[in-house]
Amino acid sequence: MKQAYLFPGQGSQFTGMGQNLFDADPSYFRRADELLGFSLTDIMFSGTDEDLKQTKVTQPAVFLHSVAQAFALGDSFQPDLVAGHSLGEFSAYHVAGAIDVAAAARIVRRRGTLMYEQGVARPGAMAAILGVLTASIDDICQRASVERGLVVPANYNSDEQVVISGEVAGVERAMELAKEAGAKRCLPLPVSGAFHSPLMEPAVAGLRDALQAEVWSDPRVPVVANVNAAPVTAASVACELLVQQLTAPVQWTHLSRLLVQQYPEATFVEIGSGAVLTGLLRR
Repeated sequence: MKQAYLFPGQGSQFTGMGQNLFDADPSYFRRADELLGFSLTDIMFSGTDEDLKQTKVTQPAVFLHSVAQAFALGDSFQPDLVAGHSLGEFSAYHVAGAIDVAAAARIVRRRGTLMYEQGVARPGAMAAILGVLTASIDDICQRASVERGLVVPANYNSDEQVVISGEVAGVERAMELAKEAGAKRCLPLPVSGAFHSPLMEPAVAGLRDALQAEVWSDPRVPVVANVNAAPVTAASVACELLVQQLTAPVQWTHLSRLLVQQYPEATFVEIGSGAVLTGLLRR
């Protein structure tokens, strides 16, 4: 039976994450602290929620927790394919052998910093829209963009859950329109910027430079990409899609359908914090 592993993204963090893994084998975590130049583990294990939710901290913390948990499985970790949600895609490429942990940690740290800085330079917002709508979320975002400010779909998580992202006024108007269209709930997300939207465009060049500065290999197993929900087996394709991912929506609904259609007998295991992705897959 095939094994498919899923890696969560930003939002799955919590204080104390990884403490049990550190207690069993601290070497992976200590190396990460050395590579990053600050004690990420102190923030992960005993920092406040406010400390941990800063994008420039959250992203390396979630990455470290995920990959440490994967390799703690030892010989039983034998993936046939992997995928990750947003940030989790970097975890997926690392465990697939496309990039070593030092390089991946540097890229993830740089990505988080770039996104944080862009969120400060041009504040934005994100919100989760839950329920079946009588109008498409794409049309709602287009109308809100015209009326108030830029807003786009950022994460197509399932048929009943889409995250929107953009300027604060645009997101607020899209939430109003979504409620009028039958949304069960519209939940503002505690994030520091408008991720997966055009507001992140100024961060693209920096991320591309960070990706190109490291040595990549073709992944040993397919990595299903966020941008196009297609399996990636070439390093050059991986890097380009990771750049596009910064401003493009996460196509998790399409990705989930591809996984269950092409791998109907696979066992899907979520590595990291929580079980959000396997829950979406079941739905």
